[in-house]
Amino acid sequence: MATLAEHAGHREVPRLAHRRANGARAVDPLDVVRVTARLVDVDTTTGRESALAGWLTDWLGGLGWSVSEQVVSGDRRNILATLDPPRVVLSTHYDCVPPFFPSRIDGDRLYGRGSCDAKGILAAQVAAAERLRAAGERRIGLLFLVGEERGSDGAMAANALANGCAFLVNGEPTDNRLAAATRGMLRVRLDARGRAAHSSHPELGESAIEKLVDVLMRLRAAEWPQDATLGTTHYTVGLISGGIAPNVVPPSAEAEIVFRTVVSNDVVREELRALAGGDVTVHDVLDLPLVRTVTVPGFETAVFPYSTDIPFLARWGQPLLYGPGSILVAHTANEHVRIPELDRAVDGYQHIAASLLGRLAG
Repeated sequence: MATLAEHAGHREVPRLAHRRANGARAVDPLDVVRVTARLVDVDTTTGRESALAGWLTDWLGGLGWSVSEQVVSGDRRNILATLDPPRVVLSTHYDCVPPFFPSRIDGDRLYGRGSCDAKGILAAQVAAAERLRAAGERRIGLLFLVGEERGSDGAMAANALANGCAFLVNGEPTDNRLAAATRGMLRVRLDARGRAAHSSHPELGESAIEKLVDVLMRLRAAEWPQDATLGTTHYTVGLISGGIAPNVVPPSAEAEIVFRTVVSNDVVREELRALAGGDVTVHDVLDLPLVRTVTVPGFETAVFPYSTDIPFLARWGQPLLYGPGSILVAHTANEHVRIPELDRAVDGYQHIAASLLGRLAG
């Protein structure tokens, strides 16, 4: 009989049928600190996720989950663990930004690349799911993705696997607050063209850099859209390049800009094009819409300015966003998660999932 995994170009993995199973089974899923450290100690910088995928598959399979892997590219795989068809899925990513550095514990903090973003989250989600399963709940699932830190190719692929799930609880560092919304992101490239000339006769050329600078000054003076909940649209000019030599009128220049948006990205794009006029061409690089997320009672809520995998996982149901750790230390040389916060996240995920399942019939 064809499975969902087979239809989606993914393969079922027999339980305990793997060469790594014994080592995987040795880790108690409720020991969230040990699990986090075990995950952190494997380098899964984006592109290297396969170093951990097999262990995760065997570990979850050894616990009694039905586990399947979806190949995204090469040997990079998403991992889906289910019991009965899931109605609520806990999801996060297991890739990390560079550079890798291993785990260490200092006081009540667990340090290491991915401790905060997002391996501590993964560990907390598994522990919460195990608690629910022990209580007889089988409508819970786990979805762990590759590639979130570089374009979300894992989430794009995983969207095809959804089949009747009502809620997706995505994990990112939120200080254990539930997101009320996340800002959108619009990344663009501004491309200015001029005409080269010897710098002793600038009147014979057109400076692409001056055209680009003029547009950037217009952006600085502009009033960008606002929203009562999400605040004001803001942007960062992250990259600028142009020219070929100091004594040549520059024939080309470009800049890359990231907008964190609080309205439709179309509104921001049209305003940007109007400001650019005919001097500069605007090219889309990445377009992620803002997301209004579901909340449940009993949690502090907040709006978050960063983007997640959620826009690419629309078929998995209504989205929620929650997780231990602070985005302020994610991606830094000081990345860490507080152990008490990690423990509270297990309770939080369990409560969120139980609350959502309670809204569903059957």
